[in-house]
Amino acid sequence: MDTSKLPLKGFPFFQQNTPALRADIAGLSGYPDISGTVLFYRTLKGIVMIWSISGLPKRTGCESSVFAFHIHDGTNCGDEIGEHYNPHGCPHPQHAGDLPPLFANDGYAWGAVLTNRFYLWEVIGKPLVIHERQDDFKTQPAGDAGEKIACGLIRRI
Repeated sequence: MDTSKLPLKGFPFFQQNTPALRADIAGLSGYPDISGTVLFYRTLKGIVMIWSISGLPKRTGCESSVFAFHIHDGTNCGDEIGEHYNPHGCPHPQHAGDLPPLFANDGYAWGAVLTNRFYLWEVIGKPLVIHERQDDFKTQPAGDAGEKIACGLIRRI
């Protein structure tokens, strides 16, 4: 993602115009077309995350094209993906790693969120996961979001 074209300059709460962290998203088994980038910016009000994801399953009609999006507490995108990042032991959906859902448009999702649920240093090396279904925001412990379809490790830039 070319950060030079993002409209960040002039927002008074941004501490820097370049991202501090990023996650390169790739599809997991059975979802080879999913790819994307998530950027993490430090601000005076928390962390701004901006994402651009393509290759999500295309759904038509009344099928939901909403996908759950979470930071997990594991160490990789394989066997050690872990549960939702939840350092304070909160119930779902108050985990630090619970993020707004991805709303896909013909397999593509773009979005941004401002969050103060975690610090940048806390999530370095954590997996950022996309699930096959939307999070219901009530089922414990993880929102009944289904299979993990894509993942990327959060890393320093």
